[in-house]
Amino acid sequence: MRHLKNKGMKLGTDASHTKAMKRSLVNSLFLNDRIKTTETRAKAIRGDVDRVVTWAKRGDLHSRRLALAKLNDKEVVREVFAKAEQGMWADRSCGFTRIIKLGPRKGDNAPMVMMELVTEPCHPKQKKAAEAAPAPVAAPVAEEKAEEAAPAEEAPAKDAE
Repeated sequence: MRHLKNKGMKLGTDASHTKAMKRSLVNSLFLNDRIKTTETRAKAIRGDVDRVVTWAKRGDLHSRRLALAKLNDKEVVREVFAKAEQGMWADRSCGFTRIIKLGPRKGDNAPMVMMELVTEPCHPKQKKAAEAAPAPVAAPVAEEKAEEAAPAEEAPAKDAE
């Protein structure tokens, strides 16, 4: 039985070739900050890239050794950890890659993509103004109406005395 023999996408090759191809693509992405590849290969290496960047953000010795075992290139590991130390991904918790579709490849019609590392800062989504605004505005209006009604009730009571 082949339990967990080749986890993930096979990419049309045997396990050792798939592993080598993914390692090569991840190294190329970290060296060049963007690569042009097929959509399937880009989606297959997305998790590996995110894992290495997470290790680089952690920055300890164990993480460096894990990245070195994954990438098998000291210079690439040094460069990724240096970028993480400079704060390239400091405000991001995930989503370190971007895949941009380019269209089909001439020849075999394979869907091609441009995969790149995301360098822009992450801005968390804020609540819309329409959702947040009505609640605070409604409360003061109700208080003003209550204040206007209260003196009107007190005025006739003073006249009666």
